[in-house]
Amino acid sequence: MWTDLKAPSLAEMEAMAHDVFARLPEGFRGLCEGVIIRVDDFPTDEVLDDMECESEFDLLGLFQGVGLPFQSGSDIARLPNMVWLYRRPILDYWAEHEETLGNIVRHVLIHEIGHHFGLSDDDMAKIEAGAR
Repeated sequence: MWTDLKAPSLAEMEAMAHDVFARLPEGFRGLCEGVIIRVDDFPTDEVLDDMECESEFDLLGLFQGVGLPFQSGSDIARLPNMVWLYRRPILDYWAEHEETLGNIVRHVLIHEIGHHFGLSDDDMAKIEAGAR
């Protein structure tokens, strides 16, 4: 019943993101080794400033790290690549659009991982179509 529905918690949305990731094409997932997926309610103030966001609701996700096209064997040790999904902005977007929450999470996850690979929007759209 609709009266029993509630927004997913951070842990539930992170589990959803990992489930969505598991359904992405195998070749794509294989190239993502070492990428960490995390969910937080909002981006940090530092991220909001760096991205020149006007509101904490402006950013649905973020890739942090060094994308594959920019890595080399001579790199010094660095922090792991991470994909952040921001729960509250995603839920706000969901409330305002006619999409399922799972589709929004999949879209944001693929888009942010796409930054890891340096993919174009067309490339990411093809991957998303293959994940349905």
